[in-house]
Amino acid sequence: MSAPASPSTDVTPYKGIVLFCTAVFLFAVMDSFAKLAGQTFSPLQVVWARCFFHIVLLILFLGPVHGLDLVRTNNLKVQVLRSMLLLGATICIFTAIKYIPLADAGAIAATSPLFVILLSVLLLKEKISLRRWCAVGVGFAGAMIVLRPGLSMVHPAMFLVVLMSLFYALYQLTTRFLSGVDSSVTTAFYSVLVGTIVMSFVMPFVWIMPDLEGWILLAIVGFLGGVSHFIMIVAFKYTAASTVAPFNYTQLIWMAVIGYLAFGNLPDGMTILGAAIIVGSGLYIIHRERQTTRKTDPLVG
Repeated sequence: MSAPASPSTDVTPYKGIVLFCTAVFLFAVMDSFAKLAGQTFSPLQVVWARCFFHIVLLILFLGPVHGLDLVRTNNLKVQVLRSMLLLGATICIFTAIKYIPLADAGAIAATSPLFVILLSVLLLKEKISLRRWCAVGVGFAGAMIVLRPGLSMVHPAMFLVVLMSLFYALYQLTTRFLSGVDSSVTTAFYSVLVGTIVMSFVMPFVWIMPDLEGWILLAIVGFLGGVSHFIMIVAFKYTAASTVAPFNYTQLIWMAVIGYLAFGNLPDGMTILGAAIIVGSGLYIIHRERQTTRKTDPLVG
């Protein structure tokens, strides 16, 4: 996703929060349609649809306004790397939800902010306090409760979600880097451009010709992804990313509800416990980052 713009000062942040929560809800709906499409098509074909129909929306709505600025970048290598990371994350999650409940996938996916902290230390040499290290450790302990290694048969798809979280954390770090390099429009376009090209080359090996219903299903996946990203970008015009960060976790609720209504899957007690621990550690990290920001910049908050 593209880097957020500075929030407006003349508009209440509640509008941004509502828009952000709407985007998070639509992402959960998109995952449910991707799971449904995965029952007929290869997850790779669903990923292709996710990228292709998303980029169609961008071209239709942004192309006439921005023209060639959509593809003009000051750092092509990082844009391609970022897009490949997002593609890898999408392949992992769409493959995983074909085999496991949405709620289980959502619980493990919530570890992504923990990976961001870990990778910030390893790759960016950032200094992290002992309290935040403890929060990261607690969060990963929550993930182990969901996975339950050694206590039950763990579906291999669960580890695909862990890999997705890692890819997505790296994607977030590259997005942070590009925020001062390219425009948000360019970054948004490259987010799905590389995925569309790469997956188009893969399609001859996995393609199943959709009927009209299949085309509609695949298009819904891509359009929901595109609309969700657009709404989230608009949300950041009204409020800061740090303000809405806790609301990311509402996706766990939506995935549990949709998973039950659409597929009859209810998360068990261990999954709920593990998810609660992961969310708690994530919220604590957000709280500590806000405190640190206020200490270094008295104008923040």
